[in-house]
Amino acid sequence: MKKIGYIIALLVLGHLFIGCNDFLDPDPKDRVSDRLFWQNEESASLYLNSLYLYVPSYGNFGSSQFNDGLLTEGMTDMLKYGSYSAGGGNANRIVLNPYNVTADQSQGLVIWTSAYTRIRRVNEFLATMKKYSEFSDETNLKLEAQARFIRAFLYYQLLLRTNTVILYDDLPKGNNKPLSPESECWDFVEQDINFAIENLPVQWESAYRGRITKGAAYAMKSRAMLVAKRWNKSREAALEAINIKDESGALMYELNKSYKQAFSSYFSGNKESILEFRYKDPAPYHTFDRDFAPAGDWVNNGGKAAPTQEMIEEYELTTGGKPDWSKWRNKTTETPPYELLEPRFHASILYNGAPWKGRRIETFVGGRDGYVEYGFQANTFGRTVTGYYLRKYLDESIADISTQYSFQPWIEIRLAEVYLNLAEACAMLGASFEAEANDAIRKIRGRVNLPYANLTGQLLLDAIKQERKVELAFEGFYYWDLRRWREAHIKLDGVRFHGMKITKEEDILTYEYADCDKDDRKFPERFYNFPIPPAEIANNLEVSQISGW
Repeated sequence: MKKIGYIIALLVLGHLFIGCNDFLDPDPKDRVSDRLFWQNEESASLYLNSLYLYVPSYGNFGSSQFNDGLLTEGMTDMLKYGSYSAGGGNANRIVLNPYNVTADQSQGLVIWTSAYTRIRRVNEFLATMKKYSEFSDETNLKLEAQARFIRAFLYYQLLLRTNTVILYDDLPKGNNKPLSPESECWDFVEQDINFAIENLPVQWESAYRGRITKGAAYAMKSRAMLVAKRWNKSREAALEAINIKDESGALMYELNKSYKQAFSSYFSGNKESILEFRYKDPAPYHTFDRDFAPAGDWVNNGGKAAPTQEMIEEYELTTGGKPDWSKWRNKTTETPPYELLEPRFHASILYNGAPWKGRRIETFVGGRDGYVEYGFQANTFGRTVTGYYLRKYLDESIADISTQYSFQPWIEIRLAEVYLNLAEACAMLGASFEAEANDAIRKIRGRVNLPYANLTGQLLLDAIKQERKVELAFEGFYYWDLRRWREAHIKLDGVRFHGMKITKEEDILTYEYADCDKDDRKFPERFYNFPIPPAEIANNLEVSQISGW
């Protein structure tokens, strides 16, 4: 989906590209000498920059989240891909026939081999630093802290998919090493993040602004410990990230007053951004606009995936509460209440009649942007299969996506997520922390002027889950949230999702629900713990396959 044009010094590139057989070789001889990276801080910094690339690769503008760039939301009730062919249609192939996923053919759901290759490279960095670096202890500690944060991030990505992994804190001495218990895996992640917290600055000097900070490490800990069900540690880390102050004594991070602007760069004044990766003309770039823009922007292109009607109905009215959508389940000429919905809807969704680049979106059959029934053809040529397009992350300032790439930043961690992590951790800790959870939710809803009344117990937890779904929509959380809540087999199995089909006759628009799946979706129990590639098991006598695979 997204091609990222990276420009990296040749010295670093020589180090990055290793063959599959090099993973367990403690001293590969076919690359530039590791000693050269430690001749000065500039070359060491370039070496470290190559590891930073791993973080955005799991984001929406990268290629590692799922099947070479597909979004995991495409396997939920949030987003529908238009294609059903292998590759671009893998989300549909998986949810409609999960037997397409085997241990041998994981269809992009397993990242084991690539993640361990990256972990190996982080460990190479750490090992060669200890062996060759003559920098000051302070410099070495900062370098190590950034590398260990990235290693923790990679293990976090593995543990989202498979709840037991092989832990490497150094270069491997051989092929055989067992899987570690889940608790030890999270201990390892926590230790790496704690090291980053202890040794990273709150703010970097201007020449290094944008690197991982102490606040980013606290925020990442709040995320990781939430998944690990270490509620108190998640809560404490979230509070540290929220309350951390800069050199002037002001809060380092603040919710952006505009939800839409919450996805702009920290360098343009967005204090909600805690950790981001910036793209820059002419490179590095990404192709999110080319992939997701409405078809009217570039004929026969874009529209790779579209928000579902089920997701549209998650948004509230500007006054609070959800509208009654029942009248649109059958044919009606009454316009849906899009204009009455809250700001997060308008910042995230393009609907028929929405303003866009000086025109109005046309998702009716035969309109400029168009509509096509799912399953009619493997390639939708940019037309939506749900009556909607994604707006979140698109750059409306790009005049011609056929000739221009995308350069908007990928924000890996923003403050709103940390508030939601705090809220969920507090709710799970029980009644004594419910006031804190309610306050966190009130801040999130207050940004978009939605009312909120304090809740308790399961009602509070349900409200938090709802806010995560809407606030973090299309940001790469929802599929993994449903899995860690053990709700995926309920909400994603035996169901079909829908779109809004619009037809136009003269000036009259007719609206009706449309089945955009054409078959029941499935989520087998074994999908809660994805397999280990058989080739990895064949090379490791101490590892056996995950149960169910």
